[in-house]
Amino acid sequence: MTKPHSKSELPKPWPFDQPPNCAVFTTTHVIHQNAPITHVFHDSDDHGWQFHYPGEKSSSDAMIVLLQEIYFRDPSIIEVADLPPGCMAVRENIGCPWIRDKNE
Repeated sequence: MTKPHSKSELPKPWPFDQPPNCAVFTTTHVIHQNAPITHVFHDSDDHGWQFHYPGEKSSSDAMIVLLQEIYFRDPSIIEVADLPPGCMAVRENIGCPWIRDKNE
């Protein structure tokens, strides 16, 4: 797992279309179990962001956290900061290339 960064290390300029303190969706697996973020969704309806791991999830696993918390957990998500709304990016694991596609 990538080492978390201190809050003073946010990139400038911030590359996402939402501010660092924007609420985003993730799961308890990413936050509490350090599961790798391998699936990123940029929603078309509200331009929201979702950061997930590849395993099974249920609605009880859902969490809302700040976008900057996701960045501190895995700074490599900055590689998909330019993902257009309505698209998704998937990778096999941290360090692997992101594959981008439309989120049907």
